Amino acid sequence: MSQDKEENNVVEEQINTAQNEAETADTEAVEVEVELPLEERLQAEVDNEKDKFLRLFAEFENYKKRTSKERIELFKTASKDVMVSMLPVLDDFERALTHIEDDKEAEELRKGVVLIYQKLLKTLEQKGLEAIDVRAGDTFNADNHEAITQIPAPTDDMKGKIIDVIEKGYKLGDSVIRFPKVVIGQ
Repeated sequence: MSQDKEENNVVEEQINTAQNEAETADTEAVEVEVELPLEERLQAEVDNEKDKFLRLFAEFENYKKRTSKERIELFKTASKDVMVSMLPVLDDFERALTHIEDDKEAEELRKGVVLIYQKLLKTLEQKGLEAIDVRAGDTFNADNHEAITQIPAPTDDMKGKIIDVIEKGYKLGDSVIRFPKVVIGQ
């Protein structure tokens, strides 16, 4: 009988050992299952933060480019108000020149006015002012011209075209600061 007890004890020990090993294996499996989702979650968080960083970096680069472009544009058009205020003076010079040319007695006066006009025009051109070239006979475009009035066209081919330029237009850099004022044929 003691032999039967010993055999039972050995069998019980084997059963207990097998159960302990099974529990240990289950516990390890549970730990592995817990670790994998943790690693995956950490990797997902890293990927998410990396994506946020890349987006923020790209947004900052776009901001730098945009502000740099705006700064360059500001420097180009910083004198816009001064230029706009000088345009009537330029117009007055041009009107004075057309009237002085008729007077033959004021030749010296005309030469002085021409020199002053050319100097003013050259200075404004150096600062970026550019006259918009518009001539009688050009096709009217509402995007580029300002129509003051319409008159009956002298000929059929002048319909929809510019008959007369009342006031010159000017650009400062790439932007138009004053559209040319024109009369168009109808």
